[in-house]
Amino acid sequence: MLTKAKHTLPDGTRIEDLFNLDTREVSLSTMHDPDLYRIEMEKIFTKSWLLVGHESEIPKSGDYVVRDMAEDEVIVTRDRQGDIHVNLNVCPHRGMHVCTAEAGNTQVHKCIYHGWAFRPDGSFVGAPLEKEKMHGEIYPKEKLGLKKAKVELFHGLIFANWDAEAAPLEEQLGEMKFYYDIMFGKTEGGLEVMGPPQRLTIPANWKTAGEQAACDGFHTLTLHRSQFDIGNFGSDGEVTEEFIPIMTGINVADRGNALRCISAAQTFRMLIGKEKFEDLTVEDRLRKLPPPGIVTDQMKEEMFKRLSKDQLYVASMAPPQVGNMFPNINILFIYAPLPDGTLGSGLLMHAINPKGPDKFQWVTWFFAEKDTPDEVKKAMRSAAVQTGGTSGLIEQDDSDTWPHMTDAARGAMGMTETLKYQAIAGEKRPEGWPDKAKVFAGLSKDDAQWTWWLQYHKVMTK
Repeated sequence: MLTKAKHTLPDGTRIEDLFNLDTREVSLSTMHDPDLYRIEMEKIFTKSWLLVGHESEIPKSGDYVVRDMAEDEVIVTRDRQGDIHVNLNVCPHRGMHVCTAEAGNTQVHKCIYHGWAFRPDGSFVGAPLEKEKMHGEIYPKEKLGLKKAKVELFHGLIFANWDAEAAPLEEQLGEMKFYYDIMFGKTEGGLEVMGPPQRLTIPANWKTAGEQAACDGFHTLTLHRSQFDIGNFGSDGEVTEEFIPIMTGINVADRGNALRCISAAQTFRMLIGKEKFEDLTVEDRLRKLPPPGIVTDQMKEEMFKRLSKDQLYVASMAPPQVGNMFPNINILFIYAPLPDGTLGSGLLMHAINPKGPDKFQWVTWFFAEKDTPDEVKKAMRSAAVQTGGTSGLIEQDDSDTWPHMTDAARGAMGMTETLKYQAIAGEKRPEGWPDKAKVFAGLSKDDAQWTWWLQYHKVMTK
């Protein structure tokens, strides 16, 4: 039985006192406080839709993968009818993990401790020595199954939620669904994973990565300076105050979800050049520079059919490429030149799974559109691995800062500092841009990132 979540820490500090909404400050102590962490586990991670995988990872009946919802391990599996289930990987008999493998195929999950067995839907099959009723007589078999989470699919992505009364996933996505549909729903076949996800444990509080994913564009000019120096951001090694293309664009945000839509004209000039991008029609722009992941003419035709006029306009002007889903998902759908010099892309998603107030598991999935030619998939995965994940050049920079922030929050004086989000430009919607979510065009400041903290504040003080 869950205890009732509180609004006050044991030392008397109210959660709302960790924020100054007028000056847009957050106490640095939020990046380590163990008591706050325990409240987060209940208020956020038992009541939010969390990413646990993709349906292409379990294509056949009986297929399963073991994943995490914060500190809870779950079995993600497909039954004989093709339905997907997410079950707590805890035997209701004596608390043993029922499944000790990372992935496989079986129609019966059997606990190695006392032999209790469960179907893919989590229902209880029975225990050894059936005649002796080793499962007892107090509860009927129908009451002895694995604890089940609610499940929703979004363009093949598998989300789960422990809250039986949770609103649909669409409500959590809010108006940002318009932009996520562009990223995940462009083709008939949809996305598929390229191999098992990478997993890495980082000694840092989960929010250090979670809030950065909500369009912190400011750090790119300094933390990722080496990427400019080697020309990865199209800078040819020269950085000036005027040349900050990666910090400009259109940030969109709603309910703690945020994405940076990066100028297609800017990318076009860097990677293709010659023609005047502004003179091209929406369709011609998308044929010459489709969003990351669209690599064949057939995919382009499917995109024109599946996306609305407004969505095609966004994809042609400034496709969404980098951002998050609240509370703990990071997205990178980026252009990446291939070894032969042609235009490629890397499609990555991360889940940030808390494993304590000073530790989280960084899970990285690599994607491609299902109908992508095999040789192109290999090149895309190579480009994505070079950029993100455990060994990615960009994310090596990011993951260096997160432990420092967490360590700073431990100190008696350090915890009295605040995180400041005071570079606010205000909403600015370019002419012709659809009326979807809050829009912040121009130099990327603190606007979108602050909305992440506002959502966190709302959930934690509700």
